Formats: sequence, structure tokens, C-alpha cells
Amino acid sequence: MRITKDTRIFVAGCGGMLGEAFYGKCAAKAQVMATDIDLNEPWLSHGDVRDFQEMSRLIGDFKPEVVVNLAAMTDMEDCERDPERAWKTNALGAENLGLIATQIGGVYVYVCTAGIFDGRKEYFTDFDQPNPLSVYAKSKYHGELFTREFVPKHYVVRAGWMMGGGPRKDKKFINKIYKQIVAGQRELNVVNDKAGTPTYTWDFAGGILNLIESGMYGVYNQVCEGSSTRYEVAVEFVRQLGLENEVRVNKVSSDFFEKDYFAPRPPSEKLINMKLTARGLNMMRDWKVCLGEYSVVYVRHLKETRSSLKQNSVA
Repeated sequence: MRITKDTRIFVAGCGGMLGEAFYGKCAAKAQVMATDIDLNEPWLSHGDVRDFQEMSRLIGDFKPEVVVNLAAMTDMEDCERDPERAWKTNALGAENLGLIATQIGGVYVYVCTAGIFDGRKEYFTDFDQPNPLSVYAKSKYHGELFTREFVPKHYVVRAGWMMGGGPRKDKKFINKIYKQIVAGQRELNVVNDKAGTPTYTWDFAGGILNLIESGMYGVYNQVCEGSSTRYEVAVEFVRQLGLENEVRVNKVSSDFFEKDYFAPRPPSEKLINMKLTARGLNMMRDWKVCLGEYSVVYVRHLKETRSSLKQNSVA
């Protein structure tokens, strides 16, 4: 299908880091109704994917051609602590939106995760068999399975280590590293035994729109080109900030953080965009290029923060 100004796209869970990028890409091309339970933007309306009746009413009134599900409980430790909430958000929510999209004859887009694989091999293609380890991964994989089996017009798009949203919305690895730096840390301990594929939200959002227009339904890995360990990402981010002479990054094993990060994580979540590439649909750039582009907002924020601190100390 061709996306035009008349195309109506409903987006659930649009208040997060990916939602910000998707809305930015999508609102310029189509009519968008964006919902979330956290109304942190003026363009958001309330919508809880766990509530079938509410979502059915919202989507029924808007009459979209496309339903996009970005809603997820992504904190892996929170999912282990509160599995019922995780299953209701990630699995039941996916079912609810998939059912409603099917009822209206619409296209359904479901975002899954590289974490559904067990890491017993280094790289995973679109065709490898998932074996999720954590509550988060299991609940997300259920959403994928339901979508594949019961929603005729679907795209399941698997993301890797997401980066985007900046200091305000990034709840992932990059912002956690940045918060330590701003707090004055000059030594960072980062694991070197976890590998994956960084995924820039802006590229990922553009890739979803490209898939929708392609009409080639199915399951797709969609991550940045190249792969890395957490340690390598941290080193590159510190370099992009221009702080390689000020901040030291130390390699540690996952055992170092076992009390804080106790949810089971696979040693490798590296995805390969086999189907996207084969079909000429791969829009994803190299992760270092994307991180360099993304880091600009942090460079600016760091300058503003240090300037503010300096002014306050003088005052």
C-alpha cells in the first residue's frame, strides 16, 4: 500500500523512545492517532493495550488502515518481578491489537525483540528458531506467535539493542551510560560477554514505513548493520562524546552486575537482516554511523549541563 496524507495509522505505545521517532517519521506522511498510558506529549491520547474495550473503541472510531503496536513493558527485571503485568502488556496487549486489526481488515505491525533467541549461536537470521529465556522475551515471543498465526495482514519486526529518544526518553543502555558520566563517574564498568546489534529508532521507524508500503507481509529482523558487545558500544559512545581521555571504560563479566540485572539474558542477540536485504528493503545503516548521529544530542546536552553547573558554582 502507498502511504499518503489520507492514510490513517493508529499507533499504540507511542510515548516512548521508538514512538517519538515513529511519530516524527509518520505524522509528516499520514494521519496518525498516537496513544499511550503515559501522556508525555501533546499529540498523545490515552490508550491501554491491556484494555480490549478501550482499544476497540479508539481504533473503531479512528478507522485506520494500519495498526502499529509499539506498546511494551521492556524493563527485564520489572518483568521478572511482575510477570502478570508483563504478560498482560506484552502478550495480551499484542493479542488485543491483533484481533482488532483483523476485525477491521487492517494491517497489523508488531515490534518484537532479538531477545527471543537463546544465544546458543552467534548470529540469528529471520528463519532461526527462537527460544526465549526471560519473562520479557517469553511474553514478547507470544505476541509474535499470535500475530503470525492469527493476523492475516501482519508485519512482525524484530529489533536489537534500541538507541534513541535522548536524555528524556532513552531508558536503555546509552542513556544509562550517559547518566553515570553526568553524575561524575570517570570509570565505567561495562560487560564484554553480551553481544548484539544496536538499532537506531529513526532508522527502525523508517524501515517500518518502508515495509508497510512494500506489501510484503511476514517476519523481519531489522537491526543496524554490524554488531558489537556492550563494552564496544560504551567505548564508541564515550569517543563520540569526546571524553575518551576523561572517562575510562573497564571490561567486566555479567557476574559483576548479577544482583542488579538478574533476568536471564542470552550471550548473543546478534541479528542478520537476511529477508530485508534479499528483498531490497534494508534501510538500516551501520550502528557506528547511527550512534554518531544520535550522540549529537548528548554532546549538546552535556555542554548545556556543564555550563549550567559552572554558572551555579560561580553564583
